[in-house]
Amino acid sequence: MKLENSTSKSIARGTFDETYIEDGFFVLTYKNETNSVQIIEREIDSSFIQFHFCTKGAADFVFNQGTYTLKINADTSLLLYNPQRDLPIHLEMQAHSWLVSLVISIKKFHGLFSKDANYVTFLTDENKDKKYYTDGKISPSMAVVLNQLLSFSLNSSIKPLYFKGKSYELLSLFFNRSEDANVEQCPFLVDEVNVGKLKKAKDIIIANMAEPPTLQELSETIGLSLKKLKEGFKQIYGATVYGFLLDYKMEVARKLLESGDYNVNEVGLKVGYSTASHFIAAFKKKFGTTPKKYIQASS
Repeated sequence: MKLENSTSKSIARGTFDETYIEDGFFVLTYKNETNSVQIIEREIDSSFIQFHFCTKGAADFVFNQGTYTLKINADTSLLLYNPQRDLPIHLEMQAHSWLVSLVISIKKFHGLFSKDANYVTFLTDENKDKKYYTDGKISPSMAVVLNQLLSFSLNSSIKPLYFKGKSYELLSLFFNRSEDANVEQCPFLVDEVNVGKLKKAKDIIIANMAEPPTLQELSETIGLSLKKLKEGFKQIYGATVYGFLLDYKMEVARKLLESGDYNVNEVGLKVGYSTASHFIAAFKKKFGTTPKKYIQASS
């Protein structure tokens, strides 16, 4: 993802990673992995309803040239709908923050609940012309889906299909009034403490990606059994601990190569490979080309 230089050294501009689901429905994701605030903008007209989910860090939605701000913190959601005026996204993403947004036309959304419009408060006849802003907590089952979207590492050709399934699953969970279904889906994730421990595990391996701890060391550090670490991590992030770390390292490597500031050997060392040959082999397995050819193609 390319960032544009800003006149401020502490603020840069970025763009959402946008995935088309179908007419009137798309998904926006953004990871601010920098130490700076990132400004993200996207035009959205009044015919759309917006669902925003912050899984890490915090962000501010700014409206009316800065006269009105809505904050979204980690593990919270924000629903925005105003049929009387456009609600373009102007987002100030704090450093090290992650966000997923579902944007769906009210016509398509209404069709999902057409047999029981009263189930969703703002779809009732008496409320359909009113604006609707509400925030809420991200449930453990929603956190699973969100992190699967943010950590997508399957073949890019199936990304639209994968995102479509996960987006509808996320909407279902968002409007699910009973959390009983979560218990059947993944019993131990109902415990918010365990979810927090698994997030800590993810942060630890990312912070120490060049020399990651062993699974036993990681389980002891976060205070979770080895079995629950393995099962829970895969449930939330869609991959094993080291599988997730490998994908993360390759993504970091790709961005470092694109920057042009480091050669192949330097990038390999930064992401934890003591020999260039091992790094080149891992990179080629992930992206289907060598780091050198990738640089040439990107320049």
